[in-house]
Amino acid sequence: MSDAKNEHVPCVEITPCGISCERVIRKTESFETKCRGNKKALEMAMKTVWIVLLCLFVIAQADQGGFDVRHHLSTVTRYSVSKDVTQNLMEGSKVPSECTPIHLNLVARHGTRSPTKKRLRELESLAGRLKELVRDAEARNLPSDKIPGWLGKWVSPWQGKVKGGELIRQGEDELYQLGVRVRERFPTLFEEDYHPDVYTIRATQIPRASASAVAFGMGLFSEKGDLGPGRNRAFAVTSENRASDTKLRFFECCQNYKSYRKAKEPAVDKLKEPVLNKITASVVKRYGLSFTKQDVSSLWFLCKQEASLLNVTNQSCELFTPSEVALLEWADDLEVFILKGYGNSLNYKMGVPLLEDVLHSMEAAIKAREENLPPGSYEKARLRFAHAETIVPFSCLLGLFLDASEFEKIQKEKPLELPPQPPKTRDFKGSTMAPFGGNNMLVLYSCPAASSPKYFVQVLHNEHPIAVPFIRFCQQGCDGKDFCPLEDFKAKVVTPHLKHAFDNLCNANLDDPKQNHPSGKLSFWSWLLGSSQKTEL
Repeated sequence: MSDAKNEHVPCVEITPCGISCERVIRKTESFETKCRGNKKALEMAMKTVWIVLLCLFVIAQADQGGFDVRHHLSTVTRYSVSKDVTQNLMEGSKVPSECTPIHLNLVARHGTRSPTKKRLRELESLAGRLKELVRDAEARNLPSDKIPGWLGKWVSPWQGKVKGGELIRQGEDELYQLGVRVRERFPTLFEEDYHPDVYTIRATQIPRASASAVAFGMGLFSEKGDLGPGRNRAFAVTSENRASDTKLRFFECCQNYKSYRKAKEPAVDKLKEPVLNKITASVVKRYGLSFTKQDVSSLWFLCKQEASLLNVTNQSCELFTPSEVALLEWADDLEVFILKGYGNSLNYKMGVPLLEDVLHSMEAAIKAREENLPPGSYEKARLRFAHAETIVPFSCLLGLFLDASEFEKIQKEKPLELPPQPPKTRDFKGSTMAPFGGNNMLVLYSCPAASSPKYFVQVLHNEHPIAVPFIRFCQQGCDGKDFCPLEDFKAKVVTPHLKHAFDNLCNANLDDPKQNHPSGKLSFWSWLLGSSQKTEL
């Protein structure tokens, strides 16, 4: 407790290691300034230092025996692995019992899929390359116990497949179960008889997205019809031509983004190269095999596929130590950050048509409610199924996985610093931001007529409440971090992104100084070169 003279705030919040070592460590770093002049607080600080040391010991033990590679696969992570991780969990706002949900917006990524056609060929080539490496090791009389037993006899599980990228059974189940849980969580929203204008389901023209929409709909409307033993019912899934789908495939409709990405991909590869070089050297030394950088890249891809799609973690994944996996995951996340996320404002501002669509659906629901339209005559849910290239920019538009200062930067269209390299922690992780089946839900609530304001929005990421930075600055009625008045949401999230029309962002000549460049004063090239010089491996 604080003393009468100094009124010091208690410096130590004791938390068990298993809950939040990181929080304890961050508190410890500020003890010297917070606790100066308070002997009792300093004693408590010393106790916390011992807790930190114990935490580090626990982490070290977990690194040796409790490490699960399936949590570190960037955007190849399975939804069942990712959706309940600690990073996403927070104590949600207590929604007043008299407030009722009146509309739901869902933006979801497709479920777990098979490797694409190009990657299938890469894995076929890898099988031959691994046999070649084993033969070379045997010719050099390398001890057989040093060569992983599976290496020389490995055959691609997808051998013989000529097409890929389709939704697999696990992916179907991910979306089916998501549909079941959404209906159970919001029963009043889904009590109406099905009509395509009441429950709008949209997907991109890519088959794995539309298949995900179907799987979700089967879960959402299970036992709502008369078809088959499951009493299913038919429902509509609509798609727009992929060449003009500015709401769900804006990344394919935006010419400036396509040019930007094509120009920056070599620079991203160069930024990732030191990671691959370092890990290649370590793997070669550890096993005595003549792995190349390309071999290691293919083996890491194989590890992600085996672990995520097949739950196999004792082959390719075991070639890498936990710290190497962390670095490889970070390198993948850098690519997501730079080419899809906060690395450049164009990445997410081209998704404004989707954000506008979300807002318009909410406004239409409010209008229907204000006009007392009869049930079944207006939309109650708008459900969308797309890709990581959709969900990551949309999450960025909402300002997710940012602190307040970073949110202010993107509001000013400034690029952010690269996610810090392990072992430092970071908020931007592909495994939690856009795993297979990853999703954002925005739930519109109506509160009693006597309340002011009357309409609120709750933000859910992967079905859990998530902090949105702007909400911390709400002056009234927020009741937490994930539940805020609709007008504040519109003013602080939507409106700042409406400075540029989609056509101006995507089809105008951004090199023309007369045009309003979406990246602000700092060009991406200068940011990337400057950031890469600071990156240490």
